[in-house]
Amino acid sequence: MEDSDDSQLEKQRDVSTSRTHTFKIFGWIVGVLCLLIIAEVAFLFVTSKKTDFHKVASSLFSVTTTKEPLIVVTPTLNKTDYNKRMMLLANRPTPVVLTTSTSSTISTSTKKQQKYLWPVNDAPYPDVGAILPFKRILAYYGNFYSTGMGILGEYPEDIVLQKLRNAIKEWKQADTSTPIMPAIEYIAFTAQASAGKNGKYSARMPSDQIDHAIEMAKHINGIVILDVQAGTSNIQKEIHLLEPYLKLPQVHLAIDPEFNMKYGNPPGTVVGTVDATDINATTQYLASLVQKYKLPPKILVIHRFTERMITHTQKIHLLPEVQIVMDMDGWGSPAKKINTYDRVIYPEPVQFTGIKLFYRQDLKLPSTRLLTPLEVLRLRPIPIFIQYQ
Repeated sequence: MEDSDDSQLEKQRDVSTSRTHTFKIFGWIVGVLCLLIIAEVAFLFVTSKKTDFHKVASSLFSVTTTKEPLIVVTPTLNKTDYNKRMMLLANRPTPVVLTTSTSSTISTSTKKQQKYLWPVNDAPYPDVGAILPFKRILAYYGNFYSTGMGILGEYPEDIVLQKLRNAIKEWKQADTSTPIMPAIEYIAFTAQASAGKNGKYSARMPSDQIDHAIEMAKHINGIVILDVQAGTSNIQKEIHLLEPYLKLPQVHLAIDPEFNMKYGNPPGTVVGTVDATDINATTQYLASLVQKYKLPPKILVIHRFTERMITHTQKIHLLPEVQIVMDMDGWGSPAKKINTYDRVIYPEPVQFTGIKLFYRQDLKLPSTRLLTPLEVLRLRPIPIFIQYQ
């Protein structure tokens, strides 16, 4: 019985050994085949172009997707909104209705035909990116060296900016339909009582002062307006000297005819003047900068409080690259300022209008207060540019 069991165990060990040898031989065969495949692939890679190999790999292992065509949307001016806002700024009076009787029992009503000065009918649409009339500009004015030329030099920067933020809130409450664009209007060329070294009765501000104005505007996400009081110097020459700043998209220009002494009088002895030819030369220059540096439209502010400060306004040419603001900057009581606006600004339409409010001079007796935002918004046309000095 024991011999039989031993014999059976011996047979099982022989079968197990045979199977082990079989598996080993099969493994060797598979290994050789794998080596042959790897060698073949390596040979094909070496002898073929690398780019073709990547194409094959990409086609095997990547997911095929359909690419949508790239659509470039070109910004356009919203002319419907522009026209609507221009009509609102015009603040036209309600047409007069005349009743005429044709018999004792029949009457007809007709609207009286009126010729409206505002908005300006032949003004071109501005280029894309224009600020006006989509936003109302609220500017603080002055020079950092002078406490008497405006609020910018009267207080430290943090107080000025806080006062400006408060004014912005006040105007937002008065007109909820028009966003506010804050601005720092800095006098880059100041008129002087004496001729000075250059004999031109004006002083150019150093670049660090202009840089300060630009940095100051960044704190309020605003724009900068550089003001030129040319004295007896050539106004075009002084404007061109500002090109390093005017080529920036957020920097705009203002000229003050009161201190443009083109006939040689010292500033302060008479009120200066500019002509339409001066303004047209300025707008053409600004337009050239817009085209050269691919900028949004520039704003040109022109201060005015008498008729003769600007001559031949009807000859001023409007351009899509430049938006012109006639800013009434006379000081006095609310009634006096409204009268000056109606007499000087309204009858000679150019494009847009503005008004300057003086924190000090508008309070000189007999005046006791400044015009309020609501009172300004009742002017005809409504100013889209508000300046505080």
